[in-house]
Amino acid sequence: MFNSSELSDELQMLKNEASRLLGNAGGDMFDAAKSRSDALANQIKAALDELGDTLSEQEDHVEALISKHPIATMASALTLGVVVGLMLRRH
Repeated sequence: MFNSSELSDELQMLKNEASRLLGNAGGDMFDAAKSRSDALANQIKAALDELGDTLSEQEDHVEALISKHPIATMASALTLGVVVGLMLRRH
């Protein structure tokens, strides 16, 4: 007939086997995710370094341009301020 202890033992063995398999797969998935995230972090760091270099070069260029044309720079800043102010007032 129905033997509950055998069924219980079999269920326990299945549970242990599933835990073992999931534990191994989980570790592998964690390692793969970690390596992908490390690679992505390295790509982001490289992109940020390149952006920093580009911004430094452009900063020097803009500084030289402003020092050559201070009146035009002030007029442009004033015009931009007025335009932004008008746009913000409408909304």
